[in-house]
Amino acid sequence: MKISIKSIHFDASTQLEEFIQKKVSKLDQYYDGILSAEVVLKVVKPETSQNKEAGIKILIPKFEAPYSDKVANTFEEAIDECVAALEKQLIKVKEKSKAK
Repeated sequence: MKISIKSIHFDASTQLEEFIQKKVSKLDQYYDGILSAEVVLKVVKPETSQNKEAGIKILIPKFEAPYSDKVANTFEEAIDECVAALEKQLIKVKEKSKAK
């Protein structure tokens, strides 16, 4: 699976990018046909707590792309929440594909 990371108006650290790669690549175990994942990170204004937004879009053939975006105190926390939401979505997609 190809994972692309876009950080809007800031540069993501190597450590953050490695964390995202590790977490998002685990989604492969929930659905085999994942082509790629697009991760978008941005800092929401104003500068308060709960201002780190992460969105993840998963591209799979023949199905609408599962998407999740979350806002949290840290990007790591937001990514964890997105991945958890996408796990549920991918399980549903897998069930639908088996039903066909």
